[in-house]
Amino acid sequence: MKKYLLSIFVLILPLLNFAQEAEKGIDERVNDAFMPFAEWWEGLILTSVPIAGLDVPIVVILLVLGATFFTIYFKVPSITRFPTAINTVRGKYVDIEKHGVDKLYENDEPLAEEDIQDTIRDESAAGEVSHFQALATAVSGTVGLGNIAGVAVAIAMGGPGATFWMIVCGLLGMATKFVECTLGVKYRDVGEDGTIYGGPMYYLSKGLKATGKAGLGKVLAALFAILCVGASFGGGNAFQSNQATVQLSSLMGLEGGSSGFVIGIVLAILVGIVIIGGIKRIAKITEKIVPFMAGIYVLASLIIIFANISYIDDAFGLIFKGAFTPMAGLGGFVGVLIVGFQRAAFSNEAGAGSAAIAHSAVKTKYPASEGVVALLEPFIDTVVICTMTALVIIFFNIDGANMQSVFQYGAVEGSNVMITATGEQIGGVDLTSEAFDSVIPGFSYVLTIAIVLFAFSTMISWSYYGLQSWKYLFGRGKAADLVYKVLFLLFVIIGAAATLDAVIKFSDAMILALVFPNMIGLLLLFPKVRQEMARYMGAINKKAEALEDGHEDLSKHM
Repeated sequence: MKKYLLSIFVLILPLLNFAQEAEKGIDERVNDAFMPFAEWWEGLILTSVPIAGLDVPIVVILLVLGATFFTIYFKVPSITRFPTAINTVRGKYVDIEKHGVDKLYENDEPLAEEDIQDTIRDESAAGEVSHFQALATAVSGTVGLGNIAGVAVAIAMGGPGATFWMIVCGLLGMATKFVECTLGVKYRDVGEDGTIYGGPMYYLSKGLKATGKAGLGKVLAALFAILCVGASFGGGNAFQSNQATVQLSSLMGLEGGSSGFVIGIVLAILVGIVIIGGIKRIAKITEKIVPFMAGIYVLASLIIIFANISYIDDAFGLIFKGAFTPMAGLGGFVGVLIVGFQRAAFSNEAGAGSAAIAHSAVKTKYPASEGVVALLEPFIDTVVICTMTALVIIFFNIDGANMQSVFQYGAVEGSNVMITATGEQIGGVDLTSEAFDSVIPGFSYVLTIAIVLFAFSTMISWSYYGLQSWKYLFGRGKAADLVYKVLFLLFVIIGAAATLDAVIKFSDAMILALVFPNMIGLLLLFPKVRQEMARYMGAINKKAEALEDGHEDLSKHM
């Protein structure tokens, strides 16, 4: 494997030299071709209505109102169901989830050892992964550049106050994620070989059919599948390759020409080895390395936070003050709220429905068991990690009473970058990288590795989401698989070559477009989630009563 990778880079080096010398390289040409489509798509998806003197995208209104309704209807599950979620991930209820509470705990006398083994063999629930594995897979698709670069973009556009609304969106999004992932398990398909096919495509079509809205279900399911394929090309792909390329180019001193295009080819080859060649060893290594890098990122964030602990009240003061009394030029209160919600939605994807595809593969007889696990995802992604990144960037910009030593909050109009005190434009992953380097010199090298690994793992996860949607539309044949994977790799290259501005317009709109068909379905199917939650909690309570009556806790046999 090392020999193959070395050969790739030996072949690429001459192309990098050419990229440096070209007057108008491939990068600029790709961006010139891509930008008009990105702007058109963004304008279509972010169609707005006037509120408080500001144009508010309809999709953001739908996202906020839907998440708020679910939070109230399900009695703030982000708090009330949090302990249940932790216990479920820990495996406390694995016995009843795999085999059903009635089979295990309905008798007056505890099951004998041989009866337990027979039950495990004969009554096991459908599914391919555990709760923890499903959560890890979904988190790997969300924790990444949305947390590193996306937060920088939010602060660039909306100032520190955008952080507050990202946190609020994360807390509300926990309820939305709970609803969509419960439905994902309830209406999944199980293939003859045990392979699980799930996600909004299936709960929109099967769930709405069960409520007498078969026609609407088919339309929404097909629309979601089409948009999910597009989202896999955008937010799950192009944005990832773009920011990985920016960091690599900055570290290697590459500018202009066709350097992004060339780096994109390298990334496409590496991603292609996994998704086309099917080399599982690389995927397994990546799954082990990425959590390790995520741990390093969180640890580095904590080091910077504790190093600046004397400024913690100033930082949170800027966040809260900016959330309700934003600085001039940021579009007012509603403008900051919109920026925060858009960036949080891009980061944790609550309401987009994509994570339900991964969560659908869990082994359980109780769909709500995975719903409560899924609500942990926005908490980890947005409430914890995004807040850490925001604090690092705000500390970077604090200089005693001046508070704005490096750059002025608020992006340059029409872009996602800010102007520093020296006149330099900065934004996205570059801003986060400089913020870390200011306290931990040389950390940009470690961050570069983390960014590439985050981008790589997110692209692989999203290739699975997109492929599942592609299969829903075009069948499960090998030819259809290959066509999708080739298109996916093409967007790795496009994302690397285009500018952040073009990529984020396209990616934002693609992710947010999923909200329309998905949220409509959730608002029609949420009573089913209430039924499933009552069934799951009933099973948990029945097990607790049985244990009080002297039954053995059978989860230790699982």
